[in-house]
Amino acid sequence: MRKIILTMSVSLDGYIEGPHRDIAWHRVDDELHQYFNDQLRTMGGFLSGRVTHELMAGFWPTADADPSVTGPMADFAGIWRDMPKIVFSRTLERADWNTTVMHDVVPEEIRALTAQEGGDLALSGADLAETFRRLDLIDEYRVYVHPVLIGRGKPLFPPSDTEADLRLIGSRAFGNGVVLLHYGRARDAGAQ
Repeated sequence: MRKIILTMSVSLDGYIEGPHRDIAWHRVDDELHQYFNDQLRTMGGFLSGRVTHELMAGFWPTADADPSVTGPMADFAGIWRDMPKIVFSRTLERADWNTTVMHDVVPEEIRALTAQEGGDLALSGADLAETFRRLDLIDEYRVYVHPVLIGRGKPLFPPSDTEADLRLIGSRAFGNGVVLLHYGRARDAGAQ
């Protein structure tokens, strides 16, 4: 059974982006980007909301054609292009780059996706993540905490009445100060 793994970067104070969708504070260097690539290339697909998908589609399809984009960034362009993607949107009718559009998050359809053969599914986008979290569809959380306080912006986890007990799977500190916190569902602890 494939897992749904939330993969997101946050500031130390819990924001995924600052005002006006600013992510300039992200501390992604070659070491961290290579780690992302190594994790993501094993996935069976990317799940994202429309905003995240459009941001990615606006840069990554041809990023490796730019001579200034080298190393892990150029490598990720190929990973992103080739990976099957599902974008959740009520307004998009179609999307390019190996992408399927789904209009709603239907738990039975998501469970059918996870029952298929292939690698785990990488989930991104705060709004979509909140929907998946509320519906108890996230198996693991890989949260990359960046060493910066941005003060305000869009939180990864908005206030909610839904509680989720988690267990630590692992952590890793990177040379640039980013720390990966990797959690899984507490109720799945015996399944590991």
